[in-house]
Amino acid sequence: MIPRPESVAYQPGVFVLRPGTPVVADPGLAGVAAWLRGLLPAGRPADTPGRIRLRLDTALAAEGYVLTVGAGGIDIRGGSPAGAHYGVQTLRQLLPARSLRRAPVSGDPLLVPAVHIEDAPRFGWRGVLLDVARHFMPVADVLRFVDLAAFHKLNVLHLHLTDDQGWRIEVPGRPRLTTVGAWRPRTMLGSRIHGRYDDRPHGGYYTADDLREIVAYAAERQVTVLPEVDMPGHMQAAVAAYPELGNGFAGGVRTSWGISPHVLNLSDAALDFCREVLDHVCAIFPGELIGIGGDECPVTEWDTPAARARIAAEGLAGPHEAQGWFTARIAEHLAARGRRVHGWDEILAGGAPAGATIAAWRGAAPAVLAARAGHDVVSCPDTAVYLDYRQSDDPGEPTPVGTLLTLADVYAFEPVPPGLTGAAADRVIGGQANVWTEHLESARRVDYQVYPRLCAFAETVWGPPDRDYADFTDRLGPHLARLDALGVNYRPPSGPRPGDARPDAPGHPRELADRLAEVHEMTADLRR
Repeated sequence: MIPRPESVAYQPGVFVLRPGTPVVADPGLAGVAAWLRGLLPAGRPADTPGRIRLRLDTALAAEGYVLTVGAGGIDIRGGSPAGAHYGVQTLRQLLPARSLRRAPVSGDPLLVPAVHIEDAPRFGWRGVLLDVARHFMPVADVLRFVDLAAFHKLNVLHLHLTDDQGWRIEVPGRPRLTTVGAWRPRTMLGSRIHGRYDDRPHGGYYTADDLREIVAYAAERQVTVLPEVDMPGHMQAAVAAYPELGNGFAGGVRTSWGISPHVLNLSDAALDFCREVLDHVCAIFPGELIGIGGDECPVTEWDTPAARARIAAEGLAGPHEAQGWFTARIAEHLAARGRRVHGWDEILAGGAPAGATIAAWRGAAPAVLAARAGHDVVSCPDTAVYLDYRQSDDPGEPTPVGTLLTLADVYAFEPVPPGLTGAAADRVIGGQANVWTEHLESARRVDYQVYPRLCAFAETVWGPPDRDYADFTDRLGPHLARLDALGVNYRPPSGPRPGDARPDAPGHPRELADRLAEVHEMTADLRR
């Protein structure tokens, strides 16, 4: 089973799961029961004794569960609906892999081994980011991504909805965000250092109902969707749609990868635009946290007369303080709606808003600083959990970019940085794997980059810090049969298949030492 449960005790015997096996649930678990019934073999109620019982047990941790299987039935106790849900996910992994297929492939009965399992997660935030801005993913693909994440007991989907290369959310009264901002005329093939393009338009966007569907579907699987609308940088698509929001830029949606210098201006109109967008986002996404990004925002365009006047009027020392001022205004607006800011660690510069949750992606230093400053921290360093990074030095790897992150490297990830102890360590609420899609043009490519490395990551945020990689790889073998049954195009342990290569989209591998030095330089201002 992956992630490995805290305690597993196998016993003699099996339970025979037959079509129509009854599911009986305590009040409060009707949703989990309905979801479970949809997974069971279809048929008339079984004539033989036995049932699946779902119970609430407030003596357990909220996300904890106890699963007991015997010849007479299956009993799942959860500390909450989430805990009961995780018990069901474990039950799915106890079944033969063929049970995970969408239609029966055998008439043989499904045998569940007799077992007693007690389990609970180490961290409350077990997340994965999906970037739908660089390459748009249809709703069906996002829902499938949620299913697979939930199967591994992850509970946060960080949905990166906007960037320089595309705007993916419909906003009432702002039609050009989707008629203009959601489309680019061409896309880079491979790393930007090669300057290759496919000359094929790309785009798409989600309606409000599309996003409500994603939120509701995820909630049924105990996954919270965190929306991110990046601001004030990574906004070229929005400025292309509404040039008055920018600083004189009059071009289109960005077609190359990398960081655009074209950011929002510092006017009241730009702030009102952001508030308008965030009000719409808050109406769709019920979670307390709202992502505003805040990373990689160049200040070169804030040297116009209008920007200098605003900087002077607000008593700022220069353009370098403008982003902190901007973020504070956005945080105030969200606070008035009962929401809190979630942002990348760049928002720490100059002081992040009180109550902000920090996604620490530039190594350990920002995580330590944020935690010691009293912020909740989600650890997601690019040198450990960026799943778009290359998996080996095999020349057959598709578009190999970034530092080398093998399955073992991801399994070695520890969310709490070394040296962080006590109350500050408790501020690290979990970890997150990030799936950026510059080079992932389809769900099939996402599968290849994500699995089985996300299986390894799931265990790092569910279980204890002391883990056994050899034991994990032993369990991974049978687990790959489950991924096969679920139709996942994972990377085989033996290496890439011939059809996985992308010679038309060459990459740009990096050495870990070079990236660590770069990150050290990037965070120098925070360490000071």
